[in-house]
Amino acid sequence: MSNHQKMKAVGAYRYLPISAPESLVDLYIEKPVPTGRDLLVEVKAISVNPADLGVREKNNYEEESPKILGWDAAGIVEQVGPECQLFKPGDEIYYAGSVARPGANSEFHLVDEQIVGNKPKCLDFAQAAALPLTSITAWEGLFDRLGIHHSVEENKNKSILIIGAAGGVGSIATQLAKLAGLTVIGTASRPESIQWAKNQGADFTISHNSHFASQLKNIGFETVDYIFCLNDTVQHLANMAEVVAPQGKICSIVPADKASWTGSLDMDLLFSKSVTFVWELMFTRPLFHTKDIIKQHELLNELADLIDNGKIKTTLTGRLEPINAKNLRAAHEKLETGRSIGKIVLEKF
Repeated sequence: MSNHQKMKAVGAYRYLPISAPESLVDLYIEKPVPTGRDLLVEVKAISVNPADLGVREKNNYEEESPKILGWDAAGIVEQVGPECQLFKPGDEIYYAGSVARPGANSEFHLVDEQIVGNKPKCLDFAQAAALPLTSITAWEGLFDRLGIHHSVEENKNKSILIIGAAGGVGSIATQLAKLAGLTVIGTASRPESIQWAKNQGADFTISHNSHFASQLKNIGFETVDYIFCLNDTVQHLANMAEVVAPQGKICSIVPADKASWTGSLDMDLLFSKSVTFVWELMFTRPLFHTKDIIKQHELLNELADLIDNGKIKTTLTGRLEPINAKNLRAAHEKLETGRSIGKIVLEKF
């Protein structure tokens, strides 16, 4: 590019249906400069997530400066801020970033090094970009929020129900739960999503469109110890309350206001069983700059080791090239159907 201070990006000035060409547009914006613990990353691949749709939909007023989306990236460290300790220029990395800052749908991107991991060596940039946001969500949900042990010994005879097992988070949560020694029951409703959930390691599948308890009985389960809800919490609460074990735990990543179901979250359904209900949002640590923010760096590195040792596989199912507004609109459109399996990745500007 003639002027090295400008860079390509894709952004939105206002909310429009994704079918509108102006909903996401190609831009040239200022190339940022790293300060503090920020890394300046040359972005090689990005992935799309429901988070992009959420932020795009909230962006329903005209803005002077465009909103840059994208909270999944893999790339190369170009430059480091003066206080960086974990990375140096040339390092290959992957991360999800922070929803409080501009997203990664740009040629260069700033990110706090404490939420960045070393890219798995055996994956290319696109395969790596499919992982951070969903992996952090799955990891925090299972191990930090539900308090599941990493030890297979501890999880003998314990079961988890993953609602929405074929989606981005479900795909990785299934693999991680299986690795921890749990019996995994995934919900999936179409032949291709059932097959995908089984390929990720689900021991059983049931449909999220029918009564849970009777389907679980058919496969030999009265109750499940843990439930990870990755889909309409309000819609599934009564079903979850019925099948969760007494003193069991439920974690959800879908706030009640995202419900397609009418009605509210009736927490009293969980009272008699003394059920723990907990939320997971992977942006919490970066958003509030929590004391344990470094845990995202650590878990991404641990995940990279698991991948390089062949214990976890990427959940990438579709690639688009190059990274531009047209391809991003296509990826968003696919995600909006709510029927996408695994992860869609865009690579190369």
